[in-house]
Amino acid sequence: MVLEDERDLEKFKQWAKTGRSRGAQFWLQINHPGRQMQANLGQDTWAPSAIALDLGNLSKRFTTPRSMTPEKIEEVVRQFVTTAQLAEKSCFTGVEIHAAHGYLLSQFLSPLTNQRTDAWGGSLENRARLLLDSADFQRGGFSTDDAKQVVQLLNGLGVDLVELSGGSYEAPAMQGQARDGRTLAREAYFVEFAHEIRRVAEMPVMVTGGIRRATVASEVIQQGIEMVGIATALAIAPQLPNDWRAGKSTAPALPPIQWKNKVMASLANIAAVKYQLRKLSEGKAPSPSVSPLRTLILQQIDTARRTRRYRKRMARLTDAR
Repeated sequence: MVLEDERDLEKFKQWAKTGRSRGAQFWLQINHPGRQMQANLGQDTWAPSAIALDLGNLSKRFTTPRSMTPEKIEEVVRQFVTTAQLAEKSCFTGVEIHAAHGYLLSQFLSPLTNQRTDAWGGSLENRARLLLDSADFQRGGFSTDDAKQVVQLLNGLGVDLVELSGGSYEAPAMQGQARDGRTLAREAYFVEFAHEIRRVAEMPVMVTGGIRRATVASEVIQQGIEMVGIATALAIAPQLPNDWRAGKSTAPALPPIQWKNKVMASLANIAAVKYQLRKLSEGKAPSPSVSPLRTLILQQIDTARRTRRYRKRMARLTDAR
């Protein structure tokens, strides 16, 4: 989804109206992929430093990014601001800046992907500069102590909520596949991380990642974390909150994917969740037992179709300029 000008504003207004129709909060998440943009989109790939993704045989799907110039960084800041303003104009309740999962802002925060020597690299204050102007769970990357310091920098900026997650394309910790074994076999993957952040955060803290049981969600809240995310569980069982209110022990889960290729397993897991969301959008019931291979193939076909549309759109915009 792209919101960079007013051409599609009416569609976004309808989306926001639908999302808020039953009294819900409905926030627009704003993101930039940085180096995690597939090469077949036909655009230049920008990142803090020219460091390519290491995805084994799948690395060829991504080009080595170009190191962002100061002018390009300022352009990205303006784009974040513009999108936030358009989101407000569309009547979303708020916006969330995505600085996790290995995307651009996370790339700036991590010394693994940010090897700059200018005002946006080096010290943590410099690496966090782009986030302030507008924990990746990889060894040597953005540490818990770094995250605590960044949250302290955010304390005085009127931030309403900090959501905690982790991982990237290379180390998908948000799916319980972190390289740090301590986070494995846990339902609330990042709750220990959240406790550390809670000690310094002046704003409410939310933790997400793998929570699918009412007892676990309640335990996290009782430990002082203000909010838990249950998005994947909701994709499988959209009536989950009502079940919990009724005292049912519903704990939806997709079958584990035990493929040797962890990157492909991660892609299949994402595809399986998207498959459930697509069925819900069509008014159909979820199908948690669906074959992960089938969902991955369908996802790849759909992505190829959308990629062709996107390339044509970008070509038209380039011609218009």
